[in-house]
Amino acid sequence: MSLWNLVSHMPPEEFSSLSTEFPRSLRCLLAEWLENQPWEFINGSDAFCSSVANGMLSAMLEKLRSAAGSEGQQCQILQQVNSIENTFRRDPLRLVAVIRAILEGEKAAVLKRDHHLPLSFHRRQEELKFSLGLQRLQHRVREIKALQEEGPGRDGAVQSPVAPRELPTLILEAVKELEAAKQQVLKRIQIWKRQQQLAGNGAIFEENLAPLQKRCESLVEVYFQLQQQVMAASTELGAELLPRLLERLNEVLSSLVKSSFLVEKQPPQVLKTQTKFQASIRFLLGPQLLKAAPKPYMVRADMVTEKQARELELSNYSNTLSESTGEILHNTVALETNPTSGTCCANFKNVLLKKIKRCERKGSESVTEEKCAVLFSTNVTLTPSNISIHLQVLSLPIVVIVHGNQDNNAKATVLWDNAFSDIERVPFVVAERVPWEKMCDTLNLKFMAEVQTTKGLLKEHYFFLAQKIFNDHSASPEDFQNRHVSWAQFNKEILPGRGFTFWQWFDGVLDLTKRCLKSYWSDRLIMGFISKQYVCKLLSMQPDGTFLLRFSDSEIGGVTIAYVMWGKDGSSQVENIQPFSAKDLSIRSLGDRIRDLVQLRNLYPNTPKDQAFGSHYNKEQTGKDGRGYVSAAIKMTVESERDQQPPSTMGAPPEAPQTSMFNLPMLQHELRPESLQPLLPPVCPTTPFCPQPMPTGYPAVESNMMMVPERLTSPFHSPSQMLSPPSLSHCQDPAFRPPGPFMPNQYMSGEVSQLLPAGPSAEPQDEEMPELPPFPAVEDASLQSSPRWMSPSMEQSSASDLDQLLQEVPLMPTFAPLPQPSGYPNSSLASWGVGQEARWDDSIRPRHA
Repeated sequence: MSLWNLVSHMPPEEFSSLSTEFPRSLRCLLAEWLENQPWEFINGSDAFCSSVANGMLSAMLEKLRSAAGSEGQQCQILQQVNSIENTFRRDPLRLVAVIRAILEGEKAAVLKRDHHLPLSFHRRQEELKFSLGLQRLQHRVREIKALQEEGPGRDGAVQSPVAPRELPTLILEAVKELEAAKQQVLKRIQIWKRQQQLAGNGAIFEENLAPLQKRCESLVEVYFQLQQQVMAASTELGAELLPRLLERLNEVLSSLVKSSFLVEKQPPQVLKTQTKFQASIRFLLGPQLLKAAPKPYMVRADMVTEKQARELELSNYSNTLSESTGEILHNTVALETNPTSGTCCANFKNVLLKKIKRCERKGSESVTEEKCAVLFSTNVTLTPSNISIHLQVLSLPIVVIVHGNQDNNAKATVLWDNAFSDIERVPFVVAERVPWEKMCDTLNLKFMAEVQTTKGLLKEHYFFLAQKIFNDHSASPEDFQNRHVSWAQFNKEILPGRGFTFWQWFDGVLDLTKRCLKSYWSDRLIMGFISKQYVCKLLSMQPDGTFLLRFSDSEIGGVTIAYVMWGKDGSSQVENIQPFSAKDLSIRSLGDRIRDLVQLRNLYPNTPKDQAFGSHYNKEQTGKDGRGYVSAAIKMTVESERDQQPPSTMGAPPEAPQTSMFNLPMLQHELRPESLQPLLPPVCPTTPFCPQPMPTGYPAVESNMMMVPERLTSPFHSPSQMLSPPSLSHCQDPAFRPPGPFMPNQYMSGEVSQLLPAGPSAEPQDEEMPELPPFPAVEDASLQSSPRWMSPSMEQSSASDLDQLLQEVPLMPTFAPLPQPSGYPNSSLASWGVGQEARWDDSIRPRHA
């Protein structure tokens, strides 16, 4: 974004004082063109500055005249243009001062409002400064060459008496300007390296090295021109000045060559042993200086410790590596020049770190806090000077791991180092404590990059994260702004009441959102970083069924649904459903789970859930698939404590849990209201013998696998022929005999062709296995002679036959879920059913006594 894009939306009155000598209408016509000229860097009054200022004035007048041709007020604009030309043609440096004042005033206004300028503006200013400095340097070289060509006159006398004294001065100024231009290039390379490191945390990174290579090549070209002029003026410079100038020139070349040897593609910063990785080296000056190489130079990769990296840095990479700290396979690659692209690169494609030699760690430092690096090195000979030079460059810090469970803590070390290291530092020193505001920027950058979303964290999220990492729930958001967070708080100290660190929890949220919740987060459907206590405060006064989504505070990588429900007594209760992990959401998506839950009505504050999540619903499949199978779908339900208790007992303490009895499974028709009357007599009222649901302390969650066929064909002639579970009133009738136990391939007496409307089947069909509720204990001696669960055909069986039968009938496994200690509803696949007319009733599952 340009400066004018910001200024044009600000009130014109703020810039009225800047328009006295240069009309604002002309500023509007010039727009971004004015900012792309080096007005601010023309500070002198010499011939070079005057020449540049005169050229900029001519270019501006031409730009204004071409722009005036498309404007309605052409005459007025041309008059202003002519006035500008008459005013500043004789003194173009005055125009430079006027335009500089206008740009400075605009920058000050933007800084006052936004507290910063666009990054693109800073980058463009830096490019303009280097370009103008290079032009000045080239102008100096031309002056030196022109002065030397004048030389002595035809009669042998010196043509200009001041020439001998002026030449050394010009050369010294040129060398000084060359060194200044070199520093600009080196600084730009350091900025590129720093941006590459921040890109490891997700920052935007301009990887293109072509502009930097062009700068280096143009500067080296000027270096050779200036060196040639210095050697030609050796007599005028004298025996004392010449060696010093040549030494300074050689230092410029050496610095440029060494700094242009870069790691274009970094190896992974979390590197596992026995794992292949890739890297790429780029020598910016290779195409210019290695043209005459008889054979390609070889680049070698070695692993170095932090101590070895520090020693290399202190020696300015003049020392060579004595010993590698790890064994790397395929660590030698040729440095090749590509004439088409104009690049010189060494590409490591199949490098493998076989093993690592650990060094002594500091204090309580763990393995995942130990940093090392890959050292890339080569020896080259430069042309045309034939200077041999040793090139070395270090990769970004690397944490080597040997197992996947170390990955999380290793990423924390890399994140901290990438975010808070200085551009010029001793490897790999990084601050132990950093401002919380910088940490917020780092977390936001990492979150947006990992999730690949444009929606970052909000100030409310930062407040919750600050409360979590500092374990302080009494401070205000303003109090946290001035605090510093330590590395120990970030990923060494366990959070109070938890079994993990702050980073381990945050990284779990990153992984879950990236894998399953990207679209929900991008649509701002997830409030996410909010405490359970604040959720209760938000929802307690909302209408029944209002809900929101937040990341679990007590589990790693979980998202939970919090919703409010109102009882008949007028009280509200906020429930938190057991968190869903990435595995849960891969079985059934979050949107479909929200659609399943009838308790959820409006997303906080008042958006209907179908309106908010409708685009995230998956289309339900019905009928049969291409192979003839009936489509199946998982449905999730939630039973809260209010749902489990009858209205008369709402608010009363839960009853003591009853001991579950084992029930043999029986075929059971679904107990729908329309089918209760013809199938069952009235059910007995609640008695001490009737089974009661066992209270768990939080809502129960079920996922019903529903098969939805196009046409459900019952295997029975009529509902009256369907076996159904007896009520307790039947159980207490001495004449009642329940059906026999369910046996494989033996549903009812009679032939299969009499039972199935479609005739005999070629293979057995999957049928449902309903259950009987537990029966009360038998106290009547007259009834003990015939067990309740026996069929009429088994009533007179002998004891041996009965024992044999019991051995043949397998016991059903326990289906009852254990109580969850987390305080969340239990989320599991609780029941299965066929079609919409039959299902397992989870309240009467068979259990062991």
